[in-house]
Amino acid sequence: MSIILTPFARTRLFPRPPRANTIQDCTPEEFEQRLNDEPPFKVLPGYAPFCRLHVHRNWTSTRCLTVPITDANRHLLRSAYEARSREELPVLVRWFEGVEPPVADYLVVILYSAGQLAKEGSPIDGDWGVVGCIYTAEPEEIPMAPITMMRNALGVEEGGSGVPLDRDAYRKAVAFWENNANWRG
Repeated sequence: MSIILTPFARTRLFPRPPRANTIQDCTPEEFEQRLNDEPPFKVLPGYAPFCRLHVHRNWTSTRCLTVPITDANRHLLRSAYEARSREELPVLVRWFEGVEPPVADYLVVILYSAGQLAKEGSPIDGDWGVVGCIYTAEPEEIPMAPITMMRNALGVEEGGSGVPLDRDAYRKAVAFWENNANWRG
């Protein structure tokens, strides 16, 4: 099985210039090589048959992706309309500024099959493509952001995957994201 770092994931996980809330201490090439050389600690099913998650122990100083919202830090939340790429429409996002989360214990690598990536117009020369990575304290997936679920349901032409909205999963995601937020350094 070969794993390829997709251009979409490369720009998000290894931006230029580097950011504190992305993968630290390795290059995109080193990251891809490690995923191909080291078996995952755990494999989790994804949200659709073409998706799977490879859980790796964190070998970097990458920090947890999310921070719990408390009365003490709520004033540090920010929001804006942003797009993940030039092709996508901006959506409302929120994040913390001025917080420093702990170093993550796990990197949960989100993989799509080569077939799905070709369907989405992003063919790869490999079996699986990295589309994202979650940095966590536990070897488990955190719920997908509700806006990502909606984008996926809108279809490939809107930057999604074409997977219909799962109302129960959406409600669980809202419960998580009402009490947690991403952060930016």
